Amino acid sequence: MSSSAFSLSSLYPAVQFEQLSGETDIGGLKGGTRHSFCASCLSWLWTVPEGLDDYVNIRSPMLEDASGRRAFLDCWLTEKLPWASSGACKRYDTVPEPHEFEALAAEYAAWDGEVTP
Repeated sequence: MSSSAFSLSSLYPAVQFEQLSGETDIGGLKGGTRHSFCASCLSWLWTVPEGLDDYVNIRSPMLEDASGRRAFLDCWLTEKLPWASSGACKRYDTVPEPHEFEALAAEYAAWDGEVTP
């Protein structure tokens, strides 16, 4: 669902997320994982991963300014292009197990992920 070597997103607790305006449609594979798209331009906006309804994966390009943050976690490394690398400190061949998300969220909250020159 991306025309890039990367699918960049930021995971937030669902209680911290609210859609304030606009209309969305569910797209993608239409399975248990729900991908929300802008109904007007069809841009991919966010995802609620199957089995992780307490979290929303917001597409980083939708953020006002994500340029000062670096990647914390890479998923689906089994699918990556050989030359693609984000430099994330956490790396998973597929995705973290659901029981790992709370600890990862706490570690991320304490992490200084600012880009340094």
